[in-house]
Amino acid sequence: MLIQFNFKNFKSFRDEVSLDLSATKIKEHESHVVDIANDKLLKVAAIYGANASGKSNVYDAFDYMTYYVAESFNFGGEEDNRRKKENNYMKVTPFLFDEKSRDEETTFEVFYVDNTENTGKIYQYGFSLKRDEVVEEWLYSKAKTARNSYRTIFYRKKGEELEMNGFPKNHVENIKASLNKETLIVSLGTKLRIAKLKKVRDWFLNNEVLDFGDPAENFFRSRVLPEGFTDSREVQGNVVKYFASFDETIKDFNVEELPQEDEKDVGKSYKIDALHKMTDSQKMAAIPLKMESSGTLKMFALYPSLKDVLDNGGTLFIDELNARLHPLLVRNIVLTFLSSEINTQNAQLIFTTHDIWQFSNELLRRDEIWLVNKNRDGISELYSLADFKDEEGNKVRRDEMLSKKYLTGSYGAIPALKPLKMLTGRAADDE
Repeated sequence: MLIQFNFKNFKSFRDEVSLDLSATKIKEHESHVVDIANDKLLKVAAIYGANASGKSNVYDAFDYMTYYVAESFNFGGEEDNRRKKENNYMKVTPFLFDEKSRDEETTFEVFYVDNTENTGKIYQYGFSLKRDEVVEEWLYSKAKTARNSYRTIFYRKKGEELEMNGFPKNHVENIKASLNKETLIVSLGTKLRIAKLKKVRDWFLNNEVLDFGDPAENFFRSRVLPEGFTDSREVQGNVVKYFASFDETIKDFNVEELPQEDEKDVGKSYKIDALHKMTDSQKMAAIPLKMESSGTLKMFALYPSLKDVLDNGGTLFIDELNARLHPLLVRNIVLTFLSSEINTQNAQLIFTTHDIWQFSNELLRRDEIWLVNKNRDGISELYSLADFKDEEGNKVRRDEMLSKKYLTGSYGAIPALKPLKMLTGRAADDE
């Protein structure tokens, strides 16, 4: 489980911020809290904020960290520019609105418990990038029984001797001989088949990161089929039951493999129809899946990721979860993660949203609601509702009408709106 995600100097976030999934001592919805590794953790975090406030940059930061951990062993080495282009190298983006930050490193860090180990051991892993170079990287661990004592697994800093504890000599030598300035040790260690480092990369790959604010990603994911869907009636039946949780009109699927038009074609292609019961007979009407509503296609796109993280105990991070979905359907997804009966592996859901229906103390704890506010200098700030204090130093009460007070600006993180006079053609006359 993710305990904490910290980052600094990334896009609109100049200063260090922390998305902390440790439960505070507040008393509401105590069933939402998971006891693990001598800590109390939360399974859900909802992130709110105005348009252009930077809330999607929280998602982007986690997405970028995951991408760099997964791919950096492909970066660097001989023919740098060619290899970077071939491997879709993306340079990190610091805060650009002051000269100092433009030239400083960007830092990412996670604290997590690896659900697959069942040891309760906590890991602290992070790295700092400056332009196209890793200037610092660290991995520490803490046993379940330890209070505050972290053990160094490795520590790397530009200009200093690499510190690697408990690794065989040949592993250390291979790391030193192969490490490029753009490459992370955990990424390279996976390529070199070093189990201790591969586990870190595997933790990131066990998570799912989805951007439903991106039309291209929506289109792509709506065409990604669940594993086994084309040849397993059981898998197809599970998807039908999944759809029935919000739309009972789809009764089955018809999957037909299409002939290859070219012998050079790689992979198979399929024609998929959703079968709907006709109103005047027992027959089924076949509709191409791609012609279903955008909301249905989004739920189809969500299915593989939802099933994967719920089965394996990963973290699902979604930007704009509410796009094209009814608020009650969004709530049903949130309740799925909060349910100890369904979510037996303690999977986590972190999502950005404008859906005010979920901004409720009937559904969420105050420490499960997060806000992103951008100040006048263009700097984004991240804080939880449990930590928020008004100008008089008062905290948010448990019994407040949260959504109403949020919309009236009591907690910040809402747009500062002005009349759209420029649309009338008389704006110049009014000035």
